[in-house]
Amino acid sequence: MKRKRVGLLALAGLALLSVTGVAAGSASAAESGSADAAARGRGHDVPVIIGHRGAPGYRPEHTLASYELAYRMGVDWVDVDLVPTKDGQLVARHEPEIGGTTDVAKHPEFAGRKKTVVLDGVTTTGWFTQDFTLAELKTLRAVERIPQNRPHNTLYNGRYQIASYQEVLDLTKRLGRELHRTLGTYPEVKHSTFFQSIGNPTEPKLVAILKRNGLDRPDAPAIIQSFEVSNLIALHKQVRTPLLQLTSATGAPADFVANGDKRTYADLVTPQGLREVAKYAKYLGPDKAQIIPRDKNDNLGTPTALVADAHKAGLKVQPYTFRNENPFLPANLRSSAEPDAYGDVFTEEAAFFKAGVDGFFADQPDTALESLHAFLGR
Repeated sequence: MKRKRVGLLALAGLALLSVTGVAAGSASAAESGSADAAARGRGHDVPVIIGHRGAPGYRPEHTLASYELAYRMGVDWVDVDLVPTKDGQLVARHEPEIGGTTDVAKHPEFAGRKKTVVLDGVTTTGWFTQDFTLAELKTLRAVERIPQNRPHNTLYNGRYQIASYQEVLDLTKRLGRELHRTLGTYPEVKHSTFFQSIGNPTEPKLVAILKRNGLDRPDAPAIIQSFEVSNLIALHKQVRTPLLQLTSATGAPADFVANGDKRTYADLVTPQGLREVAKYAKYLGPDKAQIIPRDKNDNLGTPTALVADAHKAGLKVQPYTFRNENPFLPANLRSSAEPDAYGDVFTEEAAFFKAGVDGFFADQPDTALESLHAFLGR
């Protein structure tokens, strides 16, 4: 049964690509017009669906293929995690450590660059983007990060390069023209304090790219994210691009820890904390467990007051991350113990829409859009 389901997923992906022309050549004018018409009216819906790292449920995350598929599925926004290279470029990777998302371990010429660093308090061993130039990173190929949950994505291992943020923006502009709608990105500054500590900060590079691409404005199709606070406060004074404060269900921002600030993420989401966040950010990106926590049986519980409190402070709320596979779902919504099988994500997503969220990040944008349109009654 598992093999049959994976085969159907692969066929579905190929069918989508043939309709949109990603792999099967140009569609007729009538077909293209129909596809554009279907996409229009979906992307600007409120709540907003953000393709989390593109469409990683179907392609290895943070690749141009993943971003393109997300846009073609109908979302207007994709999430782009950013880390710096040795020569001052910004690339799209979830973490600076690339041993789990590329084939770097198979490159003997880079064997000597494997090392151990302390990354926001966590000892991490592997290969790190800050030790490679962009040209060197381009010799690597992306691989699926969680093959146990997405074995069908391993089909694409070795096909795609690491993408720079500029390449993502160029793709976004090109597809926006083709699909006749404005497309945008949510660039996330990863590990700000760490990269500042090694003299390779992300923020000046991001500001330069935003300005160069005409994205330094309040209505820009870009929203800057970070799990840290001080860098967002500084960015608020440097650019007019909207900001999103990410929070976690546990722990504290790395800059707070580094500076001896005893506040935690829990403090940020109190009514007073939210009022402080609203002084520099327009959006709040909480862990979804901060909105609807799990009960003692790991089932979906009762909503907290976070959405109402954030709205009262003037913040829009866009939690993360919704995924279709069983291990990521509440226990009562799992279909089985199979780690790559889908559960009832529609029920989970519907609960968050009912809780009043203004959108969310999803690994399977098409499923999330299906949930959204069911909620909107379309």
